Amino acid sequence: MTIGDYLVTCQSLGLQWQSWAMSIVVDLDHLAETLADYPYGYLLTSSGGAVKAVTVTATVQDGGVDIPVGSGGSARNLADNPKATLLFPPPQPRGYSLIVDGEATATDHGFRLTPAKAVLHRPADHAEAASGTQAAHTHDSSCGHDCRPV
Repeated sequence: MTIGDYLVTCQSLGLQWQSWAMSIVVDLDHLAETLADYPYGYLLTSSGGAVKAVTVTATVQDGGVDIPVGSGGSARNLADNPKATLLFPPPQPRGYSLIVDGEATATDHGFRLTPAKAVLHRPADHAEAASGTQAAHTHDSSCGHDCRPV
């Protein structure tokens, strides 16, 4: 993919290219489109220093993320600490993980997370495209990873 193809793809998805940061910023209003590429993920909750991970599917509805699976342990954790993270592994090797941070509550049908921020993340050494060339959106990051705010 050329840089031009990449920019056209970004624009068609409502993404904003910021050349000064070599990153793609996606408003949380576009989280539903991003999440559509991730078939499953993990709801991470914590309480008392212990972290619980539950495999989930998720959809965005009215600005929140609906998780249609309940878990007694996760519900207890959220009652003590509403901070939660959704972690979606890359849909293909060397791709981006989607990480969504926010606050969640138990509902009658599972959980609902109100997202505060989201990021697409991968290790910097995964930035090479299948062709062996450097991907257009890779940037020099002081943390050693290739991250894109969503």
